[in-house]
Amino acid sequence: MLGYYKQIEKDNNKKRGFVSASHVHDMNMKNIIVAILGVIFFMASCGAPSGSSSSGGELIGSGGSGWAESSPYGMVLVSRGAYDMGPSEIDSLWGISANSKGVSVDNFWMDDTEITNSEYRQFVYWVRDSIIRERLADPNYGNDETYKITEDRYGDPVTPHLNWRKAIPWKKPNEDEERAILSITAVNPITGARGIDNEQMNFKYEWFDHTEAAKRRNRLNPAERNLNTDIPVDLNEVVMISKDTAYIDENGVIVNQTVTRPLGSLFDFLHTRIVNIYPDTTCWVNDFKNAYNEPYMRLYFSHPGYNDYPVVGLSWEQANAFCQWRTMYYRMGQGDKGREIEPYRLPTAGEWEFAARNGKTEYKYPWDVEGTMTDKGCFMANFKPGEGNYTKDGNLITSRVGTYSPNVFGLYDMAGNVAEWTSTTYTESGVLSMNDVNPQYQYNAAKEDPYAIKKKVVKGGSWKDVGMFIRADLTDSEYQNQPRSYIGFRCVRSQIGFAKAKR
Repeated sequence: MLGYYKQIEKDNNKKRGFVSASHVHDMNMKNIIVAILGVIFFMASCGAPSGSSSSGGELIGSGGSGWAESSPYGMVLVSRGAYDMGPSEIDSLWGISANSKGVSVDNFWMDDTEITNSEYRQFVYWVRDSIIRERLADPNYGNDETYKITEDRYGDPVTPHLNWRKAIPWKKPNEDEERAILSITAVNPITGARGIDNEQMNFKYEWFDHTEAAKRRNRLNPAERNLNTDIPVDLNEVVMISKDTAYIDENGVIVNQTVTRPLGSLFDFLHTRIVNIYPDTTCWVNDFKNAYNEPYMRLYFSHPGYNDYPVVGLSWEQANAFCQWRTMYYRMGQGDKGREIEPYRLPTAGEWEFAARNGKTEYKYPWDVEGTMTDKGCFMANFKPGEGNYTKDGNLITSRVGTYSPNVFGLYDMAGNVAEWTSTTYTESGVLSMNDVNPQYQYNAAKEDPYAIKKKVVKGGSWKDVGMFIRADLTDSEYQNQPRSYIGFRCVRSQIGFAKAKR
């Protein structure tokens, strides 16, 4: 079945541009296998042999060298702790009910600012350059096989992947190279300007669902599915699983679908998705009726004057794709030198709120006072200070990230500026439906599921919200495929080890 989808990918690549995480480097599944082999190697190389006299027969542990995880660039460490998640006070004026629960979260790294336009454009350009390299190697375009690596340095065959050391001939391309480069562009029929063809900026990735694969009911061996020895084992029991698949059809349309089939192997927990990753710049017009926001639509994402502003116009699905790419990009950059890391991902609602409240229940904002201004009358965040008055805090729309002071953890803009996606699925019961250790409720909605259950938790409030709604203990929601001009995101990464952040 995997071969079938890879063939579809190969056949359609010429028709419609997209880059595949697996096609470029086969990163995800290969990392799973490498991790398993690494554990075996560790056991074989670091532990003392059974019956070894070096320990004098005493239990001393398997040994092995310790290491401290280096700080990821642009991230700060949020140290583990406990707090009461959710609002603890009733406010009938704003329709807020007390709905809190004591929870604990573990250490994690978090981006100190929201992902910026500049940072997200790096993702877009990577996808663009990947498609160009694919076409420079394609016999129907550039026909230069040096843009693909098919052998290792010893001459042994490897899974074909892109040669990133081979530069794209931007300045003086020959005729075939120019055709390959221009194939990912489009001409505006009104202005005649040529630019990136947004519809071709498609990113394909694979992700392994460790949680579903670990559940006892999904064990490949039927005898392991129930430990109650009073219940006879049905060796012929059929377990049905849902698997996400994706391809591009003959018309160039992205098809993401969920198939239900009998559990057969671990590959049934390897999901595939294709996402168009270009921001929806029209959100500035569609979010606000009868307003002249056209300049933001044309310039906010592309103009360097907005480089350090938070990227917006991204759906939850696009933010997830960015996290997948960032993990892959890091591992590719580290090569053989890099240690295995936890993947970059969106924060859970519990992690986000804990970080925004400085790890303390008594904080409703990322600062230690009830209001949104300092004693000297300075605003502490970018929000809507008055009726129809967005500019009182010095900004009209978003502000540059890091404009206001950070919280105790060193995190900027955890209130206002843009609201932020989390990985948590929205439910009316909120935190009450979650565990009290690393709380999370996650449901990967299938395409066929009702639209109403495709909401994700959004935290922090934005530049368009009044001061009450930028509180960290409050929760908002948005549909996972809906881009907004006031929603952005930042990434987190679970920490390996037990270092403690400074407070």
